Amino acid sequence: MVRRLAAAGVAVRAHDVAAAPRKALADVVTVVDKPDEVVPDVGGGLSVVVLMLPDSNVVEAVLADGLLDALAPGTLLVDMGSSEPLRTRALAEHVAARGATMIDAPVSGGVSGATAGTLTIMVGGPDDEVAALTPLLAVLGRPRHVGPVGAGHALKALNNLMSAAHLLASSEALLAGERFGLDPSVMLDAVNGSSGRSGSTENKWPNFVLPETYDSGFALALMVKDIRIALGLAQATGAPTTHMARTVELWAEAARALGPDADHTEIVRWLRDGESTDRDPEGNRRR
Repeated sequence: MVRRLAAAGVAVRAHDVAAAPRKALADVVTVVDKPDEVVPDVGGGLSVVVLMLPDSNVVEAVLADGLLDALAPGTLLVDMGSSEPLRTRALAEHVAARGATMIDAPVSGGVSGATAGTLTIMVGGPDDEVAALTPLLAVLGRPRHVGPVGAGHALKALNNLMSAAHLLASSEALLAGERFGLDPSVMLDAVNGSSGRSGSTENKWPNFVLPETYDSGFALALMVKDIRIALGLAQATGAPTTHMARTVELWAEAARALGPDADHTEIVRWLRDGESTDRDPEGNRRR
């Protein structure tokens, strides 16, 4: 994402806690030592600070560590990670007290989408500020203004819940076909021209499961975090959650079994190995 902005002529100052990304970007943009140093100088252009961080806890910690105090009036603070919508709305009030505006703009499309500039960007925020930000976001993908601040994070969590459910359902079906004697490649070719197709059958299975690379670049632990946000949101609204809750249970069980470094597509390996024995919410095997 940083490389795409730089290639489009955007002046970027970047920071990361890890040394490898800082080193990789040193020849492309200005790399700074502290988060508050990414804040652009006050000038005639649009002043934007983009955060791409794992969750609300990290976002709040980074802001508390000097970034919030460094925001100049008129700055747009854009959280492009997958944060909790209610916490985003609360944080937006603190940002507004600095004379700045917080916008949430989480993305979907994975590493390949970030590289190609084809990410779907779900944007929440005030109309005028979102309109001003849209040309910059268009360098990274397809921005969609989905509502006020917090709306982007809400929709991203719900999107990932659907993605997680699709992967579970399609994988169980494909594994059943495999055990029956069907060729997975043949099944996918047929399904992807039929009503059972999804992002899981069109992308995840062909690119990460069949080659057994399991390297989509999106961690299973982050998927669990996102779908728990979606479940909490649904429960707070009183929406039906029976399927949603069971999906979260299964993904959490897989995360415990596979560990913190697992890619989210490895849930298929977990299913194939027979580790998903039906359990109750406390993790006890159902009889």
